Amino acid sequence: MELKKCIDGYREQIIRVRRDLHRIPEPAFKEKMTSKTVADFLENLDLPVERGIAKYGVVSLLKCKTPGKTLMIRSDMDALNITEETDLPFASIHKGAMHACGHDGHMAMVLGAAMVLKDLRNMLKGNIKFVFQPAEEGPGGAKPMIEAGVMENPKVDYAVGCHLWPALPEGAFGVKAGNLMAAMDHFEVKIIGKGGHGAMPHLCVDALEVGSQVINALQRVVSRQMSPLNPAVVTVGSFHAGTTYNVIPGEAVLTGTTRTFDRKVWHSWPERLEKIIKGVCDSMGAQYLLNYTQGYPPTVNDEALSAVVRNCAMKVSGPEMVLEPEPTMGGEDMAFYLDRSQGCFFFLGVGRQNSAPLHNSKFDFDEQMLLKGVEAYCRIALELLNCQISNPVKKH
Repeated sequence: MELKKCIDGYREQIIRVRRDLHRIPEPAFKEKMTSKTVADFLENLDLPVERGIAKYGVVSLLKCKTPGKTLMIRSDMDALNITEETDLPFASIHKGAMHACGHDGHMAMVLGAAMVLKDLRNMLKGNIKFVFQPAEEGPGGAKPMIEAGVMENPKVDYAVGCHLWPALPEGAFGVKAGNLMAAMDHFEVKIIGKGGHGAMPHLCVDALEVGSQVINALQRVVSRQMSPLNPAVVTVGSFHAGTTYNVIPGEAVLTGTTRTFDRKVWHSWPERLEKIIKGVCDSMGAQYLLNYTQGYPPTVNDEALSAVVRNCAMKVSGPEMVLEPEPTMGGEDMAFYLDRSQGCFFFLGVGRQNSAPLHNSKFDFDEQMLLKGVEAYCRIALELLNCQISNPVKKH
């Protein structure tokens, strides 16, 4: 109850900074104003701040009473290229940009945790790194942040992050050990044929037809090459060919994404796709250019740390409000941090009747939920870095 009272004392500041951040959404690697707002907030707490990491990343290190382990609490910062339609009084002032994935809330929760944990530093041992990264929505800010050394000096032992999740009821936590989110790649294929008159197909190599056959063939990768017990997705999301009704197009471009939880499958995607694309193009007399980009690895939560997070979430919302969510084929670059430390990425429910989903122009949430996120972060820190506990988590 004392912790809840402490957090409630910062309620207005937490909500105010969320609204300040919501007004100024900025897409990936353009988070200049966002980064400054976060860094200035931390400096006003008299915490040390590193700015400009991986362009706009921000890190602040809270040193506790005595030496010990290091916990990283991470937030993303970037917005989406969506025009907001919420009619909120603090709606986006940037045309065509919106915090439609809750990153404004994520930042507010971590900043709130920084305020509270600074007050509790004498109860803790070790360090807490508050990490704010750019470009989670793509092309990915976690990897360049790691390359810049955010997980060193001091070395990060534990990493946690929370995502607002409208698929869960308000105030519920979703905590799952093991696979939570999928590896996420994307690809672009350019089909090169020979254009010509729509009435003379025998003189052409129809890139539109070749592209159609490529799309059909790619769907069989999952249905006929993968175990039905191992989830995988190949999706072609765009297909562009031709300009008018009576001209056979000489070029076609299609783009898509692949998803899997299996690292062997993840690394096999480029070879699998190219083999199929080449086979179709060779058989139909076309050429192709494949640009395959590996994105984020699978997001896999450590079993022992997930148990700690689950217990802390129960103290926040009660056992009946801590659920095990279904794995999602969505991707998340928190995965890079979890690959390098014991970690857990978890969900905080903001779902209510008729609530908009993530990546929707009307997405919003009850700001009271932010206090639950702050409390979860604080309880996790108290559990992992408590002066009275010598070995809170064992590596699995």
